[in-house]
Amino acid sequence: MGQEVGLVSQLFFGRDDAENDVKDGLLKGTVFRPNYAYTMALRGRKSLIIGRKGSGKSAICRQLSTPDGHQGASVLVTPDDAAGDEIRRFELQGVTADTAKSMIWRYVFAIHAARHLTAHARIAHGRRVPPSVRALRSFLRDSGESEEAGLYDRLRRGVRGLQSANLSLKAFGVEAAFGVGASEGARAGQQLGVLEDGVAAAFGDLDCAAGHPPLLFLVDQLEQVWTADPESHALVTGLMLAAKHVTGRYHGGVRTVLFLRADIYDTLNFGEGDKFHSDEIRIEWTREGLEDVALARARASLGPELSGEQLWSVLFPASVRGEPTAEYLFRRVLPRPRDTIQLLNACQSVADERGGTTITEADVLRATEQVSRWKLQDLATEYLVSHPFLRSLFVLFENTGYVVMRSALAARFEAHREELHRAFPAYTESLTPQGVIDVLYGTSFLGVRRGGDVVYAGGAQAPPLPGEEEFHVHPCFRPALNIATPVDAGPFEPPFQRSVVVGRAGLANITAGSDAGLAINRDQRLLNELVGACERLVRQLSRSGLPLTAREEIHAQIGRVAAAAGQARQRLADGEALDVNEHVLAVSGHFDHLAAQLGTHGFADRPVTLRLTDEARALIRLVGGRGGSSDSSP
Repeated sequence: MGQEVGLVSQLFFGRDDAENDVKDGLLKGTVFRPNYAYTMALRGRKSLIIGRKGSGKSAICRQLSTPDGHQGASVLVTPDDAAGDEIRRFELQGVTADTAKSMIWRYVFAIHAARHLTAHARIAHGRRVPPSVRALRSFLRDSGESEEAGLYDRLRRGVRGLQSANLSLKAFGVEAAFGVGASEGARAGQQLGVLEDGVAAAFGDLDCAAGHPPLLFLVDQLEQVWTADPESHALVTGLMLAAKHVTGRYHGGVRTVLFLRADIYDTLNFGEGDKFHSDEIRIEWTREGLEDVALARARASLGPELSGEQLWSVLFPASVRGEPTAEYLFRRVLPRPRDTIQLLNACQSVADERGGTTITEADVLRATEQVSRWKLQDLATEYLVSHPFLRSLFVLFENTGYVVMRSALAARFEAHREELHRAFPAYTESLTPQGVIDVLYGTSFLGVRRGGDVVYAGGAQAPPLPGEEEFHVHPCFRPALNIATPVDAGPFEPPFQRSVVVGRAGLANITAGSDAGLAINRDQRLLNELVGACERLVRQLSRSGLPLTAREEIHAQIGRVAAAAGQARQRLADGEALDVNEHVLAVSGHFDHLAAQLGTHGFADRPVTLRLTDEARALIRLVGGRGGSSDSSP
């Protein structure tokens, strides 16, 4: 790389979505990284690729449609609003909505397969075309199914033909009326059966399955036509039924891969749903996988010689707030490529805008705050259809700490229950304390403490169980919610000095004999009592049962108070005049504040919380009440 390492202006991690990444061609190298879901789809082992928004479904889809992916022919189907409306409105008397929608999807697959076979037979099988292929060619001509026809026009013709039983089937030797007196659904099924028999015959006569890879149907971007109503439900379940049907119908000549957003798939509930478990695979990303994506994209913009060490130690700072940069960044996004790309590009943009030749720690911190705001907004948008109330739940966590116990979350919810039920009357069954926990966990907004770790939704993780009490806001969303610490303790600033800085050793060092040999006057006694209160609190804290992160935060706060007391004692010993009463009362108020904040996080009944309150009262008594006089003065 030489001197180019410092040219941050050349660094680019690509577009946010697979479609524009391919279309724009701004990256000079290959950026697609095969993951397990892609491998299983390519091998034909899995046909339902499920993932959250931005997890890389479309990237897998686009790669499968290229010669570098699936080696055979492929057809990409991406319904738009018009096509979605056509399918949602399609119904047939005598069959369920799922069955009706599956029939229109089967028609679409059959037409695409017929078009493929008529072109493929001429190119790959020579001039001697079997009668079955000639029949398909005639059918397409009689039906007006031109090569240029779009999905919407194809659907409209299929709807009319199946509902009125007038598909042009003369090419297959069928001219008589179907099922006189039968239901619409029965007649449509008979017509569709004739068409599919013709397609299957052509696949069999050409013996395509033995000679080359199957025709691959790829169906993507179904979220564009999803509205969470029964018709949308039937649209997707009908597609799944149709895909399974055609895979087994055409002598191994056809495969399907459907790409479904997890929030859509998880709402599906139909009788044959258990038949699809072996077909499904969920996209999961590890930190190592996302680092691989980041490096591949950086190399595509700067050159293949870029190493991981150069990326994370030269272009980026080696660490951020004491944490290795890669770990810091990847902990602060949801584990999916789109979020990673957006955060990395934001870091580059902040640095480039200020004219930097490398990305600094300050650039990373600023970009992280910016992306956090984006992601909080994006989360509400992602689940707008299934959980329209999600945005209104964020207020429960603003300006607090990121650790919250179940009881505290329930209390916060109860304060807003009436308002939420009034705003979202159709969702009152979901808007309960347990329902809110399930939704916030399912969207990865909250994680749950399990053993020594905090886990977030994804993979094989089970939802929170009733006995699980401790929840954490995901690091991705903390800056946007103004959450910086486990508990919103707020720093203690003594009245006589507003810039006290304490290291980890602060509490251990303050008992040194800084006042040795001095007369113990009232102010010194007050400060000694204050130090004693801190020591008692630390002992109580060690057996408090608080979450580790909260315990560390409270310990740091008490250490700050103790260090300030030690400094005050030294200043008194040096002959400086201080208002110790004011100082002790400020500490009392801070202890009260800590106890109150612990209470809002669900720790009101913990011994350390009660001890904080007791010590606050004792300090007030020592100075003679809020007025500041005491009978204990010498």
